[in-house]
Amino acid sequence: MIQFKGALVLGALIGALIGAAAGVLLAPEKGSNTRDTLKKEGKDIKDQISSDFTEVKDDLSKAAMSGKEKLKEEFKDIASKTSYKTEQAITFIEKQLAILKEKNKTLQQTS
Repeated sequence: MIQFKGALVLGALIGALIGAAAGVLLAPEKGSNTRDTLKKEGKDIKDQISSDFTEVKDDLSKAAMSGKEKLKEEFKDIASKTSYKTEQAITFIEKQLAILKEKNKTLQQTS
């Protein structure tokens, strides 16, 4: 999505530059008027580029924050699942220890 926006912005800017250059060069005006027009259109294009890049930067920031939140949620899920598995392992070990204690008792009684 962000790559598409970047390509769209770049395409729009190139189109604007080509259109402005063609319009100015083909228009029958004095040189001073042409220069003034070029300056104005150059400033407009600069302002548009700045605005578009700010928008793209904001979109990237939002995407990064969204990814960060998703990562936090996934980490919580993993931590929860790990906790359950740890509990199961502890229970298994406790059962095995109980079996070993019983075997040990039988060995102690026969001695």
